[in-house]
Amino acid sequence: MTHADRLLRTPATFRRLTGLTPAAFRRLLGEVAVADERARARRAARPGRRRKAGAGRKPALPLADRLLMLLVDYRTYVPHTFLGFLFGIDDSNVSRSNRRLEPLLAGIFRLPERKVELTREEIAELFVDSTERPTCRPVRGQKRFSSGKKRRHTLKTQVVVVRRRKRPGRGGDRRRLRIAAVSATFPGSVHDKKVFDRTRVVIPEGATGYGDTAYLGTGLKTPRRKPPKGQLTARQRAGNRRVGRKRVAAEHGIGKLKVWRVAAERWRNPRRRHTLVMKNVAGLHNRMFAE
Repeated sequence: MTHADRLLRTPATFRRLTGLTPAAFRRLLGEVAVADERARARRAARPGRRRKAGAGRKPALPLADRLLMLLVDYRTYVPHTFLGFLFGIDDSNVSRSNRRLEPLLAGIFRLPERKVELTREEIAELFVDSTERPTCRPVRGQKRFSSGKKRRHTLKTQVVVVRRRKRPGRGGDRRRLRIAAVSATFPGSVHDKKVFDRTRVVIPEGATGYGDTAYLGTGLKTPRRKPPKGQLTARQRAGNRRVGRKRVAAEHGIGKLKVWRVAAERWRNPRRRHTLVMKNVAGLHNRMFAE
């Protein structure tokens, strides 16, 4: 019996350790199996390959256990040595397995970086915000990654959040949030407005975008900033509260991403993998959003 089979017997524990329900995991596993088979076929058919079909290093674990191990890694962000101990493999095999599966997940989720699409069930509003997370001190270019706001070296990611409409007849139904776009990773010293300008987010026609005061001058609806040596009028303060009540959806969406500890704690992996991991975490959240 595999590790996945044993854990699937306790759905509540499975949900806590992976972020997915057993049903969602099984559906995702089927998609990953198809993508993995296609990837194997492409590797076998690449020009100049000398090995025979079926030759090469075999995975140490079945696909279900490898996917489970990746989800546990995202959810808990424990060291690979600890994961290797749990699954009975070497920590280098944990890294090798994750590097093989992460691009497959990204191909399944297909989360965009700039082009936002809204479904009929979603409100024609989108909420833009950036999130920073600490990272290890770089060997080179430390000043680029130094965040004056956080007072440490950070990585920055821009997130676009959208909301589902309330279902008719369900006044207490909560509007679930979907992550519609995740930008490439930027150094912590880059301002939020500059991140928005560089990513060039495409807002659907007829939709309204919201942001905080860092996005002044971008075309998004933002709160009014208090003038130097002046005060906002009562009407302006009321307008700021209206924008804030809507814009808080971005904060909630980012908070839901950070339930997966790999998106919240200090980044210990190579920086080139950060964008891929953040998109995968957003894709996993959207899977639960669709449940």
